[in-house]
Parts: sequence; structure tokens; C-alpha cells
Amino acid sequence: MRKLQYTLAGGITLLALAWTLQGNGAKVVGLITGTNAFVSSKDLVPGSFRKISVADLPEPMPPQGRGGFAPPAKPPAGAMPAVPAGFKVEAWATGLKAPRQIRRAPNGDLFVMEQNAGQITILRGNKDGKPETTSVYATGLTTNFGINFYPNGPNPQWVYVGNTGSVVRFAYKNGDLKASGPPEVLISDIPPRGNHSTRDIVFSKDGTKMFVAVGSADNVSDTQPVQEHRANILQYTPEGKFVKVYASGIRNPVGLGINPTTGELWCSVNERDNLGDNLVPDYITSVKEDGFYGWPWFYIGKHEDNRAKMERPADKTIDKVIVPDVLMQPHNASLGLTFYDGKMFPAEYSGDLFAGEHGSWNRTSPSGHEVVRVPLQNGKSNGLYEDFMTFPGGDGTWGRPVGVATGTDGALYVTDDTGNLVWRISTSK
Repeated sequence: MRKLQYTLAGGITLLALAWTLQGNGAKVVGLITGTNAFVSSKDLVPGSFRKISVADLPEPMPPQGRGGFAPPAKPPAGAMPAVPAGFKVEAWATGLKAPRQIRRAPNGDLFVMEQNAGQITILRGNKDGKPETTSVYATGLTTNFGINFYPNGPNPQWVYVGNTGSVVRFAYKNGDLKASGPPEVLISDIPPRGNHSTRDIVFSKDGTKMFVAVGSADNVSDTQPVQEHRANILQYTPEGKFVKVYASGIRNPVGLGINPTTGELWCSVNERDNLGDNLVPDYITSVKEDGFYGWPWFYIGKHEDNRAKMERPADKTIDKVIVPDVLMQPHNASLGLTFYDGKMFPAEYSGDLFAGEHGSWNRTSPSGHEVVRVPLQNGKSNGLYEDFMTFPGGDGTWGRPVGVATGTDGALYVTDDTGNLVWRISTSK
């Protein structure tokens, strides 16, 4: 095994990457740390590994009108996403209406949330680089994002859906291309919309717990005195009975997933704005039960945000703030995630996490607009991530990845709500 040694801030020696790089033939640009790890979308290079540490965070800056939501960028003529050597990417399913979360049913069908259409679309099979069939499973949904299957295993009986203010479920059996009837409403009192409207759903490995992600209503609770059941991951029974706040202080937990190796809940989080281009890092992390991640009073460990006006409970102290596992680019809007369980990619990718970095605002030069890989060893991260699929040309913002799923063929499927399509990433051999 070839060892790669790096020295980080504070004289810490890192022996890393050896277990992430064997045999894939990818060109590795190297491990980028410190302030150099912060990067804009236009400068991303597939195969680059980055690590942002707490010690790398800059001092807060006052708001200066950085960035803003821009209309979708047009790709340069003939442009395609870039991936590391040994991989290829193709536009697989096109003509969708703001495709967001994507999840694989046990029979291999890919269920896609078309948010602008308020519907679930099923993409089945792969023939000549396109889905063999496309079917509308259900319509009439409201800012629909989360979707999952229950119970776990090869024969689920229900399709669960996270609307912005509710969780509903459709009766289901393997192979259904259309819902057999209207949905059953399980939860109707989830705080709707606000600045953050996505509601993802996953079930614990043993199937006894249902987790629902609910983002905050605003940036840092400087205008909202009450954020009841927001900026949290909520725990319910699969039948919809509220159990507790599973983890708190998570500004906008968008994508959820269960680590197949450890059984831990993981999430992808959008942190706060208006503290500068390189604050506050978004993050991807395992989630500790009853853990507190800081919002709105603190961020990324022992950093205080004095803008928060909401009263702080006595038990939410700075010493209890958990530092996330993987710090990502600030303002990149980390969204859906998946753990790779296919056989197509080289063996060292097995169990690794892939996530869509959608790109947001509040940065002078945009960040995000890529798919990242988080290498895991025995289900654990050492804080590294890899720029895996990027959008070269222009300012690199013509693609906005959202959801990521592994197909039964071993390819990686990525929704893009700017291109209104699903990308398929496969090996080039």
C-alpha cells in the first residue's frame, strides 16, 4: 500500500488517502487543506481532495451584499460535466420538472420527485443510455421532496412522501408504476415552508424509527422568535407518532441517509449566511442522538453568533456544540446523499458517501455546483472529501445537483434541477 503523508495546521501529520485511492486509476490532484481548501465552482477539478478544519475558519464579516440567486446559467456549447479519469457521464433522463430527491426502490426502479409538477415519476431500466420506461406514480403533492420505502428489505408495503407540511404514504408493492389509491396522511403538523421547505425521510436500520428533517424558518432566528420543531431532525414511529427531537441546532438538514456499515443517521446541512464568503461551512455528518449542533446561537463548535435573538434554553451551551464530520464549502447548499452499494465502481468506492452540492447564494464567486465523494473507512470519515462531478466552463454554475442514488446496475444517478434532467455516472471501461 502506498502511503501519502501530509502535514496539517498545528503540525498534525495525516496519513490518509491510501485506502481511498487504490486501484481506481483516477488522477489525484492532491490533498488541499487550510485556506486553499476554499474554492469557487469555476475552479473545481475532479479528483481533488479537500479538508476544511475548524482552525481554517476566518473571522466573521459584516453583510456586504455578496451574491444573490441568479437565473440558471446556460452551459457552454457542447459542455458536459467532468468526472475523474476512469469514469464517464451522460444525460440520461431529460425533460423533467425540477427533479429533486431520487431514491431506488428494492426492485430497481428510480423514484424521482418532480417538485415543480407536484408529482413522483418512476424511471425504470436502462436501454441505449435512456430509461426504458417513464411513468407518473402520483400527483397532487405540495413542495414534495422526501421519499422512501417501508418496511426495509426487498418487499416494502408503503411509499412515504415528505411534503413541505406533511408526511403521507401510498400503499405499494414491488413493480407498481402508479399509486393504487390516494395517500394516507400520517403527519399533518410539520411547520410548512419558511425559507427552507424540504422534508426528507429515512427509516432506522431496524425499521423502528422514522426520521424527518425540518429546516429553520429563517437565516439565524434574528426575526423569528419561535422555531418550534424547526432546525431539527424529528423522530417518529413509522405510523407517524411523534417521539422526540432526535437532534437539534441543525439549521437546514436537507438530505438524510442511514450508513449501512454503522447504522448511524447521516445528514447534509445548509448552514447560515451573511458572515462572509467563507463562513459558515455547510457540512455532511453522522448525527448523534440528542446531539446539539449549534444553530442559531453557535456554529461549527465554539463559535458564537450574536445575531440570534431567540431565547436560548439553559442546556444549549457552547460546550455542547458538536463539530460535524465533514466541513464543506460555505454557501454550496449540500443536499441529497447516498452510500454507494453498487458493484460497477472500483472496490474502494464501496460504502463511500456521495452528495449533491447544489450551489446557493451569498458568495462573491459561487461555490458548490458539483457532486462530492466522502471516502469512508469502516463507515467513518476523517474529514476529507473529493470533488467528483463538476460543471466546467463559464462560472461552473450551469448544473445544480440535488439527489444522488445508486442504481442496481452500479451507476450513480444524479438529479439536476437546473438542467431538469438526471445524469448517469458510470465507469468508462
